[in-house]
Amino acid sequence: MGGTTYRVTGMSCDHCRKAVEESVGAVPGVRAVAADPATGTVLVDGDPDGRLVRDAIVEAGYGVA
Repeated sequence: MGGTTYRVTGMSCDHCRKAVEESVGAVPGVRAVAADPATGTVLVDGDPDGRLVRDAIVEAGYGVA
């Protein structure tokens, strides 16, 4: 999956991964999202507004580095 990678702080478990993927997946223009707590990254495929993706990550309770 190509796309944009975001560095996310605070993800540490599978629950975190699911919360971020659900929140980011609801952003208009997102086709796919894959969060990885081990690396602290979220890969977003599609053509969403990056500001909305960052807002979704923050709303899920995590930080964007």
